[in-house]
Amino acid sequence: MAVNRKIVRGPGRNLTAVWVLLLVLFIAELFFYAWCRMQCVQAGYLIAAENSKNQELKSLQNSLKIELARLKAPERITQIARKRLKLELPEAQQVILVP
Repeated sequence: MAVNRKIVRGPGRNLTAVWVLLLVLFIAELFFYAWCRMQCVQAGYLIAAENSKNQELKSLQNSLKIELARLKAPERITQIARKRLKLELPEAQQVILVP
């Protein structure tokens, strides 16, 4: 019993090759699109994290500015000079004006 098999040659084979090529290109395009989307989402997460860090640093900077202003206050400096360093204001005869 002989099996009659047709070997497809000609236009049918070329059409199958074109469809396979188009399918491979479509799948490659889907993978590339998925990769691009993942990169965009990851970049979005990184930007959000950096924005959060930026806000924390701005808050810390404001706190440090307030602390610096408190430490530079003339009343505080005068109090340290009098109590810790035992300094006093000069009397009128102790002041010498330099021309």
